[in-house]
Amino acid sequence: MASAESAEQRALQYEQTLMYGRYTQDLGTFAKDEAARLRLKQEHEDSGTPRPRRPSELLEYSQGRCAPCCGCAVRCQRFFIARVGEDWVFLILLGLVMALVSWAMDFAIATCLQAQKWMYGGLDTNVMLQYLAWVTYPTVLITFSAGFTQILAPQAVGSGIPEMKTILRGVVLKEYLTLKTFVAKVIGLTCALGSGMPLGKEGPFVHIASMCAALLSRFLSFFGGIYENEARNTEMLAAACAVGVGCCFAAPIGGVLFSIEVTSTFFAVRNYWRGFFAATFSAFIFRVLAVWIKDEETITALFKTRFRLDFPFDLQELPAFAVIGIASGFGGALFVYLNRKIVQCMRRQKTINRFLMKKRLLFPALVTLLISTLTFPPGFGQFMAGQLTQKDTLVTLFDNRTWAKQEPSDEFEYIGILEAWRHPRSNVFVTLVVFILMKFWMSALATTIPVPCGAFMPVFVIGAAFGRLVGESMAAWFPDGIHTDSNTYRIVPGGYAVVGKHCTLPIPSHPVPSHPIPSYPIPS
Repeated sequence: MASAESAEQRALQYEQTLMYGRYTQDLGTFAKDEAARLRLKQEHEDSGTPRPRRPSELLEYSQGRCAPCCGCAVRCQRFFIARVGEDWVFLILLGLVMALVSWAMDFAIATCLQAQKWMYGGLDTNVMLQYLAWVTYPTVLITFSAGFTQILAPQAVGSGIPEMKTILRGVVLKEYLTLKTFVAKVIGLTCALGSGMPLGKEGPFVHIASMCAALLSRFLSFFGGIYENEARNTEMLAAACAVGVGCCFAAPIGGVLFSIEVTSTFFAVRNYWRGFFAATFSAFIFRVLAVWIKDEETITALFKTRFRLDFPFDLQELPAFAVIGIASGFGGALFVYLNRKIVQCMRRQKTINRFLMKKRLLFPALVTLLISTLTFPPGFGQFMAGQLTQKDTLVTLFDNRTWAKQEPSDEFEYIGILEAWRHPRSNVFVTLVVFILMKFWMSALATTIPVPCGAFMPVFVIGAAFGRLVGESMAAWFPDGIHTDSNTYRIVPGGYAVVGKHCTLPIPSHPVPSHPIPSYPIPS
């Protein structure tokens, strides 16, 4: 047993590093060794004792007082699957389980963020106590996430999308689709996002959905049928990638396109309906649960917009949109470059790296302490809306009114949230610029923490803020709107924020099909 576990740990010569870990063995050599190992294992099984009967056979022919019930259950299962179809059963179960997991995680994350606000607000009489509560709370959550993940399953660290691309191309990565990795990923991601750090959920959720699909396939294989065929696992994993995006953003179309991009080397046509059905069912259940707990009045998009104009933009605004796209392209390249340089710098500093490898929880604690200190609302955070969560930030950035024209005494629909962007000693342009610059390097640094995390949501926020900055600038340059054909078109800065968010979507992993993810949620 010990030798088998050590062999699994040596697969592809995986070595744990300070951040994510890496594989150093040549893929061809590993494939040759793995084929030889499997051949010897098969020969040993063929020459040994006869293969025991499957659990379904044992249930069907077992003797005892439970035999009639077991036999009836097996016959009902076969009748149900024969009438409904094995694929449908699997996809419905996958969509249902992932919707429940996504809803439970969002509920836990919202509770954690609300607890931080409650602690901060309850200590308003003492600034030092507020600071201690503001920085201690996320530090504890991030440290717990890093420690729990490292102890239970180091494979859960990071996004998981690169590993899923590798698995879908036929490479066997040990322990990446197991139950303990699933538990570590879910709990670690919940704590990481509940800390309020600029981290994302979409990438890890693709990994979580893939693990859920693998575990369901393993469980349903006890009942026979298509689930015994390991060749079908790849098709179900491709559908799981769509489910991961679908139940994360309630966007099944974007999920299917993303699964095509992930499996771009080969995508079977029959997987289209599998991915779309599972993603749609999961997204629907995910939004129904929000209505059920009174979080929403009806089934709506995850991030709603309130553009009251029939024509939110004019053709003369297209050059401004082009500027947003070009600037976002350069900004995306700079983001990836900065993130890579941070990782390489940490790996080159051998002395610091060895020290932090021995004190694994020190690095995430220091990074969290730094970011929390800079976002402290009474401190520097007052110049960058530091008290807002990522969801609240997107809600305010999509607001359809022009902030630059509003007076401090004007009434806002979200006055408690929108006031975070106003400061008596600066204007909204300064706040947006500071927010973009600070969030840019903070997100690049935070994604190097060895916890389950992604980079999509921080990139969403940065892109939306940049688009909002351009929109507010256009509104200041054209205070009366754009005059065309005796008509006046008002500038809608919230529309520019949506465009900016879309332009920065390909930054984390360069997926072109990700653009429709926020654009096509389930119909409301």
